Amino acid sequence: MIYAAVCFVAMSGAQSNRPTAAQQIVIGAREQLTWGTTYSPGYVKIRYPGGDVPKDKGVCTDVVIRALRKAGYDLQKLIHADKLKAPGAYPKYPGQQGADASIDHRRVPNQMVFFKRHGLTLTKDTSPPSIGWWKPGDVVTWKLESGLDHCGIVTDKKNPSGIPFVIHNLWTPKEEDCLTTWKITGHFRYPK
Repeated sequence: MIYAAVCFVAMSGAQSNRPTAAQQIVIGAREQLTWGTTYSPGYVKIRYPGGDVPKDKGVCTDVVIRALRKAGYDLQKLIHADKLKAPGAYPKYPGQQGADASIDHRRVPNQMVFFKRHGLTLTKDTSPPSIGWWKPGDVVTWKLESGLDHCGIVTDKKNPSGIPFVIHNLWTPKEEDCLTTWKITGHFRYPK
C-alpha cells in the first residue's frame, strides 16, 4: 500500500513538470523568433495534414498555426474538417470554391470562426481588472489601421502596467508590447 502511494506521488510529480498546452503554445511561438522568418503572403500549396510553408516564410497566422502545432493541435486539419462540416459558418473568398486545406487555416477570419466555435471567446478589454483574463498562450486578433486583420500569441512577459506582450509577424516574428497598439477584434483560448 505504501509503495502504491509513493508511485502515485512520483507519477503525479512527473506529470506536473510537463508544460501545459498554454506553455507549449508560448514555447512554440518563441521558437519562431530564431528562425529568420520573413513576412511572405500569398497562396502556397501545402501537404495535408501537417502541412506548412517553409520556416523562413510566413505570415501572422503561421505564428499561431506553428505555436498550436507545438502543443499538438493541427489548425490546418481542425479548420479544414470544421469548414467541411459547417461551410456556411466561414467567410467566402473570391475565386475559392469550398474548403482548401492549403489556405483556409492561414486566414485570420477563418481562425476567428474556428476559435469562436471550438475555443473560449474572452474579453477584449485590457483595463484593470479585465487584463487578468489575458493568459499566456491566448490568441489575439486585431484590425490594423490599414484595415487588414492580424493575429498573435499572448506571452508570459508583461510591461510595467501588467499588459502582456504578444508574438506576432508583421515583417518577421517578434515578441512585443503591442497588445493595445491596434483595435482588438478577438481574444480566444484554445484548447478550452
